[in-house]
Amino acid sequence: MKKETSHFADLVQMTKPRICVLALLMATLGYMMGSHTTLSGWHFFFTLLGTGLVGASSCIFNQVVEKEVDSLMWRTQNRPIPTGRINSVEAVKLAALMGVLGEIILLIAVNSVTAILGAITLLTYVGVYTPSKKTTPMSTLIGAIPGAMPPLMGWTASYGSVSIQGLVLFMILFLWQIPHFLAIAWLYKEDYARASLPILSVVDKNGSATSKQVILYSIVLLPLTLVPTVWGITGVSYLWGALVLGLLYLLCGVLLSVYQTRAYARLLFLVSIIYLPVLGFLMVWDRVA
Repeated sequence: MKKETSHFADLVQMTKPRICVLALLMATLGYMMGSHTTLSGWHFFFTLLGTGLVGASSCIFNQVVEKEVDSLMWRTQNRPIPTGRINSVEAVKLAALMGVLGEIILLIAVNSVTAILGAITLLTYVGVYTPSKKTTPMSTLIGAIPGAMPPLMGWTASYGSVSIQGLVLFMILFLWQIPHFLAIAWLYKEDYARASLPILSVVDKNGSATSKQVILYSIVLLPLTLVPTVWGITGVSYLWGALVLGLLYLLCGVLLSVYQTRAYARLLFLVSIIYLPVLGFLMVWDRVA
């Protein structure tokens, strides 16, 4: 028997709290790396608040558009909208309110550059990535673009503009997402197939293309994570930490490629969850002023 949930709990669930928390952690990373002075408490608060509201809005709009798809998949069929616990009209109103409020906060209390990036995040996630999931295996790459925006938004919030250093943070998160999401796609490929979504793991019957992409993006990610030390932004401790993490991430991708089992897909997923916050912590901890 499924546990009953409150209306408020359903509203919170639609914002995908775990994804939003990760986005806020990455925005914090970008903010701290881009800050040349001590953190401004209110400015930092409004950066996270605006970023969080825009991210939550994106997640809710996504679920409104995908309600039929979600109803076909075991891992999503108990979400509030497919089950009817929340109707689409209420969800759209909540998403619109959050999105507009988030953009106003970013524009007035942070800066226009960060507000523009927030709008791009919302529009690409809902208007480009969400429909692409029904048409192309490239949807993972498309979705990784808005998914990588939080650290760049944090950077522009504190630094004041887009710079090459901020773009490196964007690219690190972009590249990290591909093996992470392909591991998820491998674990739930039957579910995606049931919903007729042409995710790479579904169309790639023998798993070879999926494995190659996991390894490719892990290889490209590794040297990119070392760039902050090369530029003198972080120290040697971060360099060694990033190197070990990158090799571990790559090793998990190789193991998945060789054995092609759910167990190694799950291992890659778990390591990806550990990789990102540890890398971010090392980057901030070993930051060179």
